[in-house]
Amino acid sequence: MSQTPFPDPLALAGRPPTPAEAAAWLEPDDLGQLGRLLAAAGAARQRWQADAVELCAIVNARSGRCSEDCAFCAQSAHHHTDAQVYPLLSATEIAQRAERAADCGALRFGLVTSGKGCPSGRDLDEICRALELIVKRGRILPCASLGLLNAAQARRLVEAGLRRYHHNLESGPSYFPSICASHAFEERVETVRVAQQAGLEVCCGGIVGMGETPAQRAELAFAVAELAPQSVPVNFLSPIAGTRLAHLRPMGALQALAALAVFKLIMPQAQIRACGGRAQILGDLAPLMFLAGASAAMTGNYLTTQGPQSQRDLAVIAALGLRPVLPPREE
Repeated sequence: MSQTPFPDPLALAGRPPTPAEAAAWLEPDDLGQLGRLLAAAGAARQRWQADAVELCAIVNARSGRCSEDCAFCAQSAHHHTDAQVYPLLSATEIAQRAERAADCGALRFGLVTSGKGCPSGRDLDEICRALELIVKRGRILPCASLGLLNAAQARRLVEAGLRRYHHNLESGPSYFPSICASHAFEERVETVRVAQQAGLEVCCGGIVGMGETPAQRAELAFAVAELAPQSVPVNFLSPIAGTRLAHLRPMGALQALAALAVFKLIMPQAQIRACGGRAQILGDLAPLMFLAGASAAMTGNYLTTQGPQSQRDLAVIAALGLRPVLPPREE
């Protein structure tokens, strides 16, 4: 039970919340408090996104052997997990995966590679060929999550047709050193700014439930807000055996819904995107994520874990009277 007074989220009247308010809202004591929080976040979603919901899908285009020591990650070479290890998929295979994602109703398709930084040399050439194939078909919007990025790499990706770059902050600055020691929080911020300077939209969020305090969880949301991303993925830690966070108890579904709502109230114009761990953490309460302010979700499988299937997501969206933003029809 929280010992902090629970401010009324419905009394914001359009102003942004304070860090103290956000931290208090992240630990609701009962359904009454959570209900008021969800009502405020849902009103923000209705104002800025109305009834539209975006689905996105990803491909784990290069898996495993990452040099970084991120505590949550099954693909880190510092951990012993069952994650697959394989080199970069071919441009043709990546483009085929994008087609299947479009067939399942995804509007956006993210090309993800393991590793600290953006691939170079032949791997970057192959990624650019994949982007060109996806753009040529015109059925789905291409995104990429390739790690730390420099200006030359960003320009190359833009020339190949990339529309949006994904790079999470993962945690707020005060807790980040507990999660990753092999690179700095500021490097992640700089990558987001490099992508923006190249003309890319950005998808930037993090992971909640990694042992951080409510204040540190709120700190992550405010750090993301400073970067003004178009899309904010909120991931929920589902501890993976073999990682440094395997011992943690997963956060409760009500805490997860509160996190979505708080991110929405801090960034009302952005699309709050429910991503990794939502099936495991939210369980039967997963449809409530849209009432908590989410207007987007990642569908299908994630990098190393299973995710909800798109048909189920589309059925939930329809049952709530919401409207999926569908990819263009093939002519």
